[in-house]
This record gives sequence, structure tokens and C-alpha cells, in this order.
Amino acid sequence: MFIDLLLLVTGLVLLLGGGNYLVQGASALARGLGVSPLVIGLTVVAFGTSAPELSINLLGAIQGNGEISFGNIIGSNIANIGLILGITALISPLVIQSVIITREIPMLIMVSVFTVIAGNDLFLRSSANVFDRSDGLVFLLLFCVFMYYTVGDVLRKKHDPLMEEAEEFAGDNSLRGLFMNLGLVVGGLAALVWGGKLSVDAAVAIAQALSVPEVIIGLTVVAIGTSLPELVTSVMAIMHGKADIAVGNVVGSNIFNLLLVNGLCSAVRPIDVPSAGGLQDLLMMLVLTLFLLPMSITHGRKIVRWEGALLLVLYLAYNGWRVMV
Repeated sequence: MFIDLLLLVTGLVLLLGGGNYLVQGASALARGLGVSPLVIGLTVVAFGTSAPELSINLLGAIQGNGEISFGNIIGSNIANIGLILGITALISPLVIQSVIITREIPMLIMVSVFTVIAGNDLFLRSSANVFDRSDGLVFLLLFCVFMYYTVGDVLRKKHDPLMEEAEEFAGDNSLRGLFMNLGLVVGGLAALVWGGKLSVDAAVAIAQALSVPEVIIGLTVVAIGTSLPELVTSVMAIMHGKADIAVGNVVGSNIFNLLLVNGLCSAVRPIDVPSAGGLQDLLMMLVLTLFLLPMSITHGRKIVRWEGALLLVLYLAYNGWRVMV
């Protein structure tokens, strides 16, 4: 137990250091490339901070640990909105860009609705609640569509809002500068992934020693642990005045989790939705996702502190209920 606690602390230190370097490198990389930090947040940072979910769940799918995979994927999305956006909005109100409201949030809502439908036999008249291989292929196809519209539009459309905003950024676009900034991003991501793995492994070992059920470990301990990179990155981004990276990281990471992580895992091996509370988890994820739209278009397109507090309270209350039942 003592060694596990020591590994947990070591992992948290790596997470903090990695998150700091990642935000600094991503911001400088965006300036050097002449693009908005939002684009970097939705793509590079979101993909990097989703790496723990991808590695853990692919391994779980191969080993047949479907309940941990389900709890981790859905639990991470719940944590990203309730815990991470809640905490970051409490630190500082989050300004939401119009492109997030018109494109990324609707995409996340659509994907979340599809996930609930695919995992519920009441809709599909299936004999079991499961994400099968055909669901996984659809998720992966939608992921390609998301990347096409996120990155492709920025590169092709001269008057894209992200490109117009990017004119404000002028950084070191020399080859040496770009490689240095990319090195900060890669190094920060490596520290995040390593720190996340150490933290999750130690937390799972501690939870198992305390006889916590597997699905609860996946929904809470593993989900929160694999969301630590997003949490640290978002908090660091807010502290550096980069709300674009914080918001893009959370929204992009949730889309990556459902489409790329869930898609790959389901394609490798079908993921069963746990009979005890699985559908409730899906619905909670959908409810929190739906909250994003009205929160984003009110208060001058800001998620203000009381809304952050509401998200955090909902997250804590739901997880408390899941642990008790």
C-alpha cells in the first residue's frame, strides 16, 4: 500500500509538470504555425490527453475487461465535463468561441446521442446492451468526419473564423523554433501519459485492496485518473490565460473518447454495457453534454462560476450515488 501511495504521488508530480510544458509548447506552436490555440486544443492537445484512455482501454479490450473499458470511457467523459469544466470555470469564467457553439458542441451532442442509442437495446431491439464491431466502425467513420471538418476547414477556407483569429498570433515560425515547441508538446504529453499510468495503476491497486467493485473502479478511480491529463492541462491553460486550449481540450477529448477510443475498442472486441447502472451512466453523460449548449450561449458566451459549480456538484452527487448503489 505504501509503494502504491508513493507511485500515486510520483504520477501526480509528472502530471503537473507535463501539463505545464504541454500548454506552453502548444501555445507557442499555435503562434508559430499561425493558427488559433483552439485548433491545437481540439486536435494535438485533445488527442494527447486522450492517450491514457486509448492505451488503457485497448489493453482492456484485448484482455476482455469490458466493464472497465466502458466505465473508463463513459466515466472520463462525465469527469471531463462535470469535474474539469466545473473546476476550470470556478477558477475563471470560460469564454466560448462561436465556432465551438456552432460546430464542436453540436458534434459532441450528436455523438453522445448516438452512443446512448448504440448502447441501449430498447432502441435497437437487440438481445443485449453492447457496443459491437459495427458500432465501432461507425464511431471510427464519424471520427474521420470530425477530423475532416476540424482540420480541413481551417486549411481550406480562407475566411474561416479560426483563421481570421489566427492573424492575431505571430510567433517563432523558424524551423528551430517549431521543433523546440514541438519538443515541449511531445515531452509534456509523455510526462502526462506516464504520470497518468502511474497514478491509475496505483489508484486501482489501492481500490482493489479495499475491495471496490470493478465497474466502480472503472467509473470513478480509473476514469478520474485518466482524466487527470485533461484536468491538469485545462487548469494550466486557464492559469496561462489560454481558455481556448482548455475548452478545446475538453470538447475535443470527449469526442476522441467516444469516436476513436470507443470505436477502436469496440472494433477489437464488443464492449458490454454493464447491467448495473450502465444505462444510467450513458444518460448522465448525455445530460451533462446537453448542458454545454445553453451554458455556452448565455452570459455573453461564457460558462460562468455558478455554472461551473453546478457541473461540479452534479458530478460529485452522481458519483456518490453510483458508489452507494
